[in-house]
Amino acid sequence: MRSLDVARTVCERFHPGLLKELEQLPYEQREKPGSPVIDLFRIHGGVGLLIPESYGGHGAAPLEALRVQLALGAVSPSLVAAVSMHHFTAAMLYSLAVKSGRLTPAQTQLLHQIVPDQQVLGSGWSEGRTAANILKPAVTARPVEGGFLLSGSKKPCSLSRSMSLLTASTAIHGEDGGEPELALALVPADAPGLTVHRFWGNDLLAGAESDEVRLEDVFVPSEMVVRAGADDPTRLDDLQSAGFVWFEMLISAGYAGAAAALVEQVLTRKRGSADERAALAVDMEAALALLEGVARGTGREPGDEESVARVLVARYAVQNALPGIVARALELLGGMDFITNSASAQAAAATRALAFHPPSRIAASEPLLTYFDGGPLVLA
Repeated sequence: MRSLDVARTVCERFHPGLLKELEQLPYEQREKPGSPVIDLFRIHGGVGLLIPESYGGHGAAPLEALRVQLALGAVSPSLVAAVSMHHFTAAMLYSLAVKSGRLTPAQTQLLHQIVPDQQVLGSGWSEGRTAANILKPAVTARPVEGGFLLSGSKKPCSLSRSMSLLTASTAIHGEDGGEPELALALVPADAPGLTVHRFWGNDLLAGAESDEVRLEDVFVPSEMVVRAGADDPTRLDDLQSAGFVWFEMLISAGYAGAAAALVEQVLTRKRGSADERAALAVDMEAALALLEGVARGTGREPGDEESVARVLVARYAVQNALPGIVARALELLGGMDFITNSASAQAAAATRALAFHPPSRIAASEPLLTYFDGGPLVLA
């Protein structure tokens, strides 16, 4: 399938040998708890995809990153779900470093270590909380001498057992009882008070390590907390919006890759009539074209309302299309494939998880209608 072949070529350019090693593992090993896919991702330089070259990364363009996600999603939905969290976090952190130039020496040194040490970034944003906005802090920070004590919980938290660093959006509450200040804390995974607890109970996407991360009075020194600052109170808000665009684009591409792999099997094995195969491929390519259109129109700092609206439209359109595409693909692959090989059915079922990533379609309906009518796009 041409679109997947293009994606694989791009993935091989950035991460030579990764797809081959993943494909050598039986599907059930890629997707089970304790799967080696995240370690393979690290071994093949995966963490640097969106990190600027000045920090040792690849500095991939949005379209390149999207195609890498398509290729990885075609072989391991668990891996692509997990690393979407790393990539959008990396895009935000390094955009902040490049744009503001106001990071502390300790923060700058840490960011220069991520690629050489292949450190995976866990995400302590509110993604995963029912009816929560991905941009809202999931952790509170209490000022103490020399830094802050962080408390809160993130569940599910992908990469919970492989992460080297947790990046947590925090609400710093001052003594005056006013509006809390948004900040970003950089927390080592081995920090005292940070613990990981079993949470994920579904066999699908179990290799993503999406368990619970708890923080109980975890001390973070002041130099490891990025604050908005009185002189530029919106700088973290803008970066979170940019991270939001990255996340929605990359997670959608990952699940689309899993669906495209099923369509590719139908085409390769010539299942069904030519009309059925062509109709299935057209629908799949239309979904991919929507995502590619978003990627082509996305700049390096896609934090404006238009970018957010564009990616949400594409995400929901793809979300609507995938169930029908995978159902038709499974039907054309046939009953014997279903009976003798669980991988196709598992991959098809995994694509349904796109509907569970925030913002839900219901939660975004009114904000999108307001935007379409000429008003602001405000995701509650």
